[in-house]
Amino acid sequence: MTADDTYGRLDDDDYPAYTMGRAAEMLGTTQGFLRAIGEARLITPLRSAGGHRRYSRYQLRIAARARELVDQGTPVEAACRIVVLEDQLEEAQRINTEHRRAAPRHTAAT
Repeated sequence: MTADDTYGRLDDDDYPAYTMGRAAEMLGTTQGFLRAIGEARLITPLRSAGGHRRYSRYQLRIAARARELVDQGTPVEAACRIVVLEDQLEEAQRINTEHRRAAPRHTAAT
């Protein structure tokens, strides 16, 4: 792996760059919370060669949203389901917008 490969990965939202301890620290939460949302299948961290959990920036954003909901009193399982549904809605809206842009525009006949 070259230095360019390594630096390029730092810009990759899906690159598992953060350890569980660092991820918990960045989110202001506990490692137990990260385990709980993993068990709820909200995020699935990759494992290092030594078996340690590694998280991407994208996963940290998802975890942060779940934490917001839990901090507001939502149970972890429900928070995870809400985040999944929000993500699905956002993707559906993105696809819908793309289809609208790609669809030919119809004009009234003269």
